[in-house]
Amino acid sequence: MKEFLDKLVKKYETEDFIKNDPVFFAHKYKTKNDIEIASFIAALFAFGKREAFIKKLNLLFQIMQNEPYNYICNFNQKDVALNDFVYRFVKGIDVACFFNSLNKLYCVDKSSIGELFFEGKQKNIMLEYVSNYFYSCLKCIPNLGFCHLFARPENGGAMKRLNMFLRWMVRKGPVDIAIWDFIKPRELLIPLDVHVGNVSRSLGLLKRNANDFKSVLLLTEKLKEFDSCDPIKYDFALFGAGINAKVVK
Repeated sequence: MKEFLDKLVKKYETEDFIKNDPVFFAHKYKTKNDIEIASFIAALFAFGKREAFIKKLNLLFQIMQNEPYNYICNFNQKDVALNDFVYRFVKGIDVACFFNSLNKLYCVDKSSIGELFFEGKQKNIMLEYVSNYFYSCLKCIPNLGFCHLFARPENGGAMKRLNMFLRWMVRKGPVDIAIWDFIKPRELLIPLDVHVGNVSRSLGLLKRNANDFKSVLLLTEKLKEFDSCDPIKYDFALFGAGINAKVVK
C-alpha cells in the first residue's frame, strides 16, 4: 500500500497540480501578508464545483486589484464592488463581514492570520480559536453564507478547507508553500472531502462512512503508518486518484 500511495504522490504532487487548484492564488504573491491573505480567502471559498469557485475567486481578486493585503488594510465595508457578489450561500454582505474582520485583525489588532493560528495552537484549540475570532468580529447574527465560510469545529465537521489551508502554509514542496514553522508537517490533519473519503474507503484505509472530524483523525493516524513525519503528503495521492477515478481496488 505504501508503495502504491507513494507512486500516486509522485504523480500528483507536481507544479502542474497548481494551475487547476485554489493553491494557485497563493502562488501569485511574494510577501508573507499577501500570501497568507490570498491563501486564506482561496481556501475558504474552495467548495462546490472547482470551475465555479475558481471563477468567483478570480472575481474577488479583481475587486482587490490583485493586492490583497493593501485592499484589506484600506477596506471599506460599503465597497459597492461587493454588492452583486454571490457564490452559492455566500453573498456580498458575507464577504464584506469577512474582509472587515481581516481588516480588524491586521490593522486594529496589529496581528496576522499566522499569529492568530499560532495563538490558537499555543492554547491547544487552534481551529476553534481561529473560527471564534472571526465570529467575535461580527456585530450581528451571522448570515448562512458567513457560517458556511467559517465552519465551527465543535459541530464535528471535517474542517476540510482550514486543514487544506494549513497544508499549504506548513508543508514544503512543489505545490505547498511552507511559510510557517510553528506547526510541523506531522501535526497536520488530512483535508477530508468526498473524493478523499471515497478513495480511502476503496483502499481500506478508512472504515467509517461519515466524512466528519472523527474520520479525519482516524485517516490521519492511518496515513502516519506510511510516513509518520509527513502523512498529509498522501492528500495528493487520495485526492488525485479520486478526481481521476483510477483507484485500484
